[in-house]
This record gives sequence, C-alpha cells and structure tokens, in this order.
Amino acid sequence: MTTTPPVLQGPTAKEKKYDRQLRLWAASGQAALEDAHLLLINSGPGVIGVEALKNLVLPGMGHFTILDSAVVEEKDLGVNFFLDEQSLGKSRAQETCKSLQELNPDVQVDFNSQTASKFLSKPDALQPFSIILVASPLESKLLSQLSEHCDSSGVPLFYMHSVGFYVHFSIQLPHAFPIVDTHPDPVTTTDLRLLKPWPYLIEYAQNKTKGLDAMDHHDHGHVPYLLLLLHYLGDWQKSHDGKSPANYQEKNEFKKLVNSAMRRNNPEGGEENYEQAVAAVLKNLNEPTPNSSVKGVFQAEECANLSAQSANFWVIAHAISTFYTKNGVLPLPGAVPDMKARSSDYIELQNVYKSKARQDIAEVFKEVQSLEIKLGRTKQIESSEVEAFCKNAAHIKLIRGSPLHISAASTTLDWSDKASSAAMLLTDETSHFLLYVAFLAYDKLYDEKQIAPGIEAIKEDATIMTKYANSIIGDLLSQAGKKSSEDVEKAKTRVGKLCAELARAGGGELHNISSLGGGLIAQEVIKVVTKQYVPVDNICLFDGINSTSSVLRL
Repeated sequence: MTTTPPVLQGPTAKEKKYDRQLRLWAASGQAALEDAHLLLINSGPGVIGVEALKNLVLPGMGHFTILDSAVVEEKDLGVNFFLDEQSLGKSRAQETCKSLQELNPDVQVDFNSQTASKFLSKPDALQPFSIILVASPLESKLLSQLSEHCDSSGVPLFYMHSVGFYVHFSIQLPHAFPIVDTHPDPVTTTDLRLLKPWPYLIEYAQNKTKGLDAMDHHDHGHVPYLLLLLHYLGDWQKSHDGKSPANYQEKNEFKKLVNSAMRRNNPEGGEENYEQAVAAVLKNLNEPTPNSSVKGVFQAEECANLSAQSANFWVIAHAISTFYTKNGVLPLPGAVPDMKARSSDYIELQNVYKSKARQDIAEVFKEVQSLEIKLGRTKQIESSEVEAFCKNAAHIKLIRGSPLHISAASTTLDWSDKASSAAMLLTDETSHFLLYVAFLAYDKLYDEKQIAPGIEAIKEDATIMTKYANSIIGDLLSQAGKKSSEDVEKAKTRVGKLCAELARAGGGELHNISSLGGGLIAQEVIKVVTKQYVPVDNICLFDGINSTSSVLRL
C-alpha cells in the first residue's frame, strides 16, 4: 500500500512579504527589527526624519512614535511627500503617521504633538524606546538630556541635520556595542587551516593524494585543490626544515612548485584544480591569527572580568579566548569554498571540515557551561548562540560608543582624546571635517537665537556662524596642543564658505537630499537594531553639491 507524501509547506505570507531582506539579515534580524520601538523627535522642516522612517516602515520596524509639535503649513507640502492639502492646519505628527502606516499596516504607529521640552519633562517619557532619532534643530539642553539618558540606559541615539545641500548624522552607541554577525566579504572568511591542519585532515589528505603521480588524467584533475596544497606543503617542508612558506618570495616559489606539477599533456592542456591551487596560495597560506578587532575583544575588561550579570557576548567571548589560548587557533568556521572535484569527494571534504567545526563548537559550549556554573548565572546561553559566535569568531567587532558633540551657546566643545586626530583633519581637503565644524557652528547659533540660521538675516548669520566655526577650530587646536598655520587659515576660509551655504538655506531642506540622507540613516538604524553588519562609527557627512561623503570617528 502506497502512502501519500506529506504536503510541502511553502513560505508563509510574512516570508513572501519580506523575502529579499530576510536574505540579508535572516529571521533573527527581522525579529530584532520587529521588536524595536523607535522614537523620532522631529523639528524644523522634519523631512529627513520622515524619510528615514519611510525606509524603516517598509522592512517592518515594529513600532515607532513621532514627537512633533508642528502644525502642517503650505511650505510643508513642497518637501514632505507624506502630507497633502487635506493635512493643512492639522498635526504634522498625526498626518505623517497616517500616511506612513499605509506603507505597511503591520507596523504600529503613535504620535505625540507636544513640544520636545514638555515631553521630556516627564520622568519616564523615554522608557519605552529602544532607539531614538533626533532631527535638528533642538535646544542643546534637551539634546544633552537625551544623550545622558541614552548613555545611562544603553539606548542608541541618532542626531541628524539636513540643511540645503548638506547632510550630517552622528550616532551615539552604548559604551560597548559588540557585533557578532558582521557579514564580512566571503573572500576573507575562508579558513582552511592549511598551515595548522588538525590530525584527521592531515590523514585524510594523505589518503586522497596517495599515488598522486600515478593517477590517470581524470583522477589527477579532480583532486580538490586544498588537498593538493597540503600534499605539496608536505614536500616543501621536507626540504625546508619542516617550515612552511612564510613570506611573499617563498610563497611565489611554492606556487611555482605546485604549478610545475600540473599536467599539460592531457586533452585540456592543463588542470583546473591545479590552477585553483596556485591561485589560492597567497590567500590561504596564512597563519590563522585573530585580527586586531578580535584581540581587542579578548583584551577588553568586560571579557576578562566576568560576572553573573555579564552579557552573553562576553561570556562566549571569554570561552573562545580560552579556546584560543589552549589551541592556538579560533574555532573553525567549517565552510569550504567551491572547487574542482568529484561531487562525492567535495561532500566528503565538506563533512571533514563541518565535523571539526562541530567539535570546536562543542568545546567552546562546554567552557561556556562551566563559566555559567562558576558565575552562578540563572539563565543559560543557548547552543545556537554559541554556534553563531564560533562561526563568526574571526570577524567579531566591538565598537566603543562616543558621546555626541553638543554645541551650546555658552560652552566650549571638549574633543578629549580625539583632539589630535581631529586637528589633523582641518587641513585634509578630502575630508568633510570642516562641514562638521560648520554644522557645530550652525547648532551654536540656533541655541543662541532659537531660530534656524539664515531665516531672518542670511549674511549676518553667516558671519556669526563663521566666527563660531573659527572659535571651534581655535579651541580644537588648543586642546590638541597645536598652533595655527597658513593651511589652517585656508581651512578657516573654506569653513566660512560652508557656513555661508548653510545660512543661505535658511533652515530649509531639499527633498531629494533629505531622501538620500534618510536612506543612509535608515540603513544604519537597521544595522544597529539587528546588530548585524558594522554601523557608522560615529559621524557621517554628505555634500550634495559635490556628491561626496565621508565617515569620521571623533
């Protein structure tokens, strides 16, 4: 009697809806996005913040709230495409929310038409939010209040400008912001352990390359290239006191050795597997040592001094650090690149690497469990989390968040340990640092007048902003222990032109510039929320006149 096979379950409606983005950040990233609750504090024309929200609503940001006290005016209709004539005289926050939710009904939306000052006067006003976006201009005391809250609660904070042709945004991340799934370039993730093979891999390679010279053309041309490399490494080591090729010259000599063994008297006139082996020498014959970012994680105080309250990341990082100290290598990722080979041999080789990867994961997980008992942790770390960490161990990243530079009317900016590096940027014409200085001057003048520069008097405000910008440059040089120079004076001239351009905009936003800026910000928000990919650290600037951008870490 035959039985009917079970019905195959196709993708759910949700999986179909978000299919393309799930390929980028997987179900775990989507879940993080849907769990997020974002607050947008909107002011000025408020376009860049709304454009950022648009790009977060579409992929399914779970919940957002717009705080905006403005009422829709005629001027809003020309730049905010989520408003129309029916919106005139109504709450801009409410009308914008209504249109944004039409893009994705699954997203929960809220609005608040209070002023930022009144809203923030409530003790627990910011408690529900997991990420906060602030569109300039905003009083410095309110921005400082937000910065302090986010610093103490570990909530990411974005501060953004869109003025005329220029965009700026700064990201204040928590003091320790670790990223496990950084999505590195696949080329950099290949770890074949050719210079530190484990015993079974050596044995397997020897068996598969036994009698290599006596093989017929078909078999000889289908030996996987990494087994060929292990075979010829053995030959090399016999004539080099057991040492592997260590420098560029030796690796080139080794390439010639492998290339000379390629058969050219076959019908193809060469062998693809040998060509792959030669091409892989420089990429794969390297000691599997952790990069500086990984070492930084291992050396971090949070990794060395664990407690029962330590985040899972630090417990696993400590366990992997112990693994590295013991074995001299990080856990094996277990992936094998495509190569010329018989299907059966390739699958067999994959299993060799996957088996070793599972052994490494098991060893790390055992260490994690031991640490949990030692620390008295009540909630156990899932094995799946340890597995994900092990697979990405060579590419983990730790970002140390920096506070926002808040430019107030009566205070001097403190550049702290970034003063020297920032001062060097003053004379770097390829950098957008002077644009950042101009935005700081813009905020300083707004904080003084409580109106966007250029609205009342363009030339006068441009002059005052230039004065403030020059003062910021002078304070920076003083903190860096440097003196002015001819190049610095030229920089002051350039920053004056930028201040004039910002003042000329009169606080206005151009929709296409804000749309681009909103897209950039939304991209970084997604990175921060999903804790995947590496976000901007910590300042991004876009010059729409020259179509150039740069990222600064200050």
